[in-house]
Amino acid sequence: MVTLVRAAALNHFAEVMSKLGGDPDQALRQVGLRLAQIQEQDQLIDAALVSRLLEDAARSTGCESFGLQMAQFRQPSNFGVLSLLLLHQPTLRHVLTTLIAHVHQLNEALVIHMEETGGVVILREDFVTPLHMRQPIELAIGVLFRMCEVLLGERWRPLSVCFSHSAPVDASVHRRLFRCRVEFDAEFNGIVCRAADLDEPNPLSDPVLVRYAKTVVDTAPMGREATIGQQARKAIYLMLPLGNATCASVAQALGRSVRTLQRELDGEGLSFTDLLGQVRYDLARRYVGNPRYSVGEIAVMLGYSSHSAFTRWFTARFGCAPEVWRSRLPGLVPPRAPQSASDAAEH
Repeated sequence: MVTLVRAAALNHFAEVMSKLGGDPDQALRQVGLRLAQIQEQDQLIDAALVSRLLEDAARSTGCESFGLQMAQFRQPSNFGVLSLLLLHQPTLRHVLTTLIAHVHQLNEALVIHMEETGGVVILREDFVTPLHMRQPIELAIGVLFRMCEVLLGERWRPLSVCFSHSAPVDASVHRRLFRCRVEFDAEFNGIVCRAADLDEPNPLSDPVLVRYAKTVVDTAPMGREATIGQQARKAIYLMLPLGNATCASVAQALGRSVRTLQRELDGEGLSFTDLLGQVRYDLARRYVGNPRYSVGEIAVMLGYSSHSAFTRWFTARFGCAPEVWRSRLPGLVPPRAPQSASDAAEH
């Protein structure tokens, strides 16, 4: 099934492309999209085409920060009718919880997870895809950062922004947009902030408007509802690298008992074991394609007890050992030590 995203995801694409000397009409046509099509904010389009468009645009313009260049102009209103519900929540924590609950209506491939420990909150953000693409990730995290910044202003002071991909040659846009430590080659994509920051009052909060907005959002046509299979798949994407992708933990995350989850998956012709295998396959492609991860580290992230057990599984699925598969990838560069944006600026 094609994964869909609102055309609003491409807001400011044409402006940034033109500013960098590219032709937005031609770029859109090359992936099968039209300018008039993306100007209809609530139009649903293929998320894979959007990812390809952004990556192609970054290559053709030579701008590694293309996604962030788009994100810097974003406003909460770009979330469409959902913005009514987000803008008037009492705290940023309520805003984020509401966004997580409705993110499928904005982008079926996007997953956001909020985890808190020791007074620190990690907002993890990723796409349910076997390929790691720099531009969609940077755009998504940039948009999330901008939303928090618009709501809290100078009170929004996250500890760091993390990207699992390598640092760009020029990280000046990252430093200017985020105004905090930016880490590259990190273990996850997301934003790290103080838990107390999420409980700062939202100056735009209005409980009357929240009730009204909820009625509007609940009755407005906002794309397809996420199936239980899609919800479980997203949960596995987040939990597998953390070593917690069991049927019981996924069921708990979805607010269901194990028996209920299994019954609902059966109704869609799915099983938890099959979903786990599909996600392992996707993440194996992504991780083995990233030279910063050793095969031993990948084995652990995918839930295998040993390097040899993972190698046997990988060989059965891909036809060769992970080291061989990696060596055949075009344009693979050696891994670099983890960098921050300030480190990158020195090179």
